[in-house]
Amino acid sequence: MSVVVAVGLCTVDLVQRVDRLPAPGQKVQSRSVELAAGGPAANAAVAVAALGGSARLRTVLGSHPLARLALRDLADCGVEVSDVLPYRVAPPAVSAVSVRESDGERTVVSHNAAGMAAAGDTDLTGAGALLVDGHHPELALRAATAARRRGVPVVLDAGSWKPVLAELLPLVDVCACSAAFEPPEPLANPVVIRTAGPAPVRWQAEGESGEVAVPDTEVRDTVGAGDVWHGAAALAVARLGRVPGPAELPGLIAFANRAAAVRVGHEGARGWVLPMRELAS
Repeated sequence: MSVVVAVGLCTVDLVQRVDRLPAPGQKVQSRSVELAAGGPAANAAVAVAALGGSARLRTVLGSHPLARLALRDLADCGVEVSDVLPYRVAPPAVSAVSVRESDGERTVVSHNAAGMAAAGDTDLTGAGALLVDGHHPELALRAATAARRRGVPVVLDAGSWKPVLAELLPLVDVCACSAAFEPPEPLANPVVIRTAGPAPVRWQAEGESGEVAVPDTEVRDTVGAGDVWHGAAALAVARLGRVPGPAELPGLIAFANRAAAVRVGHEGARGWVLPMRELAS
């Protein structure tokens, strides 16, 4: 079984579905309420497990009751969690998410990893790929440095520019970012992939480039879609066992696109997990 080690943020997500997203000063009635683990690294790890891989998550949660809720949810999804600060009593990072019923669009208010200094080594035994999201900077740097020494491909979920990326990017083999990601210098990683919502995904590697279309899908819920994409891409890298080249990238991206399409086509924090398993083969 291919092993992906994900290092980064795990939040507790409070997700409410609404008819309309509230304007400032408004109150709206939600149709449903869910509590689940979230965050880029955690959602990616759930996707890896749903797709038939072995998912290990290195993160910060602690011993707060909300942290225990997230740990149970991840365990139910088949994710092995290694907590850097298991006895931390403060609440974990929490995200408040509102999802519009009509088109799956969402708003997110999150504390992320602010104020959570975390450092430690990451067990990369048997890992086929390391996925980092840039949250918990010292943890990400140490994991990526260790992966580089061991020859484990490093995949970066570059959602937004963070100061740590100046040090982290030189250690990254596959930089997967959105079209809105704007680094201060041009990216020089071996593989650069840019997603853009429903638009084709573009890639560059070894002087070649191309794009892969995104499946036409009725969108029900966009929460975590990018995280799922990154988890699927990291699993494809792990299965390949090395940094992908131009010949492998279209298939790898198509696989990640299909996984993200499954996610956006299903409502709820975990409504996509069982349907995702159909892609596992």
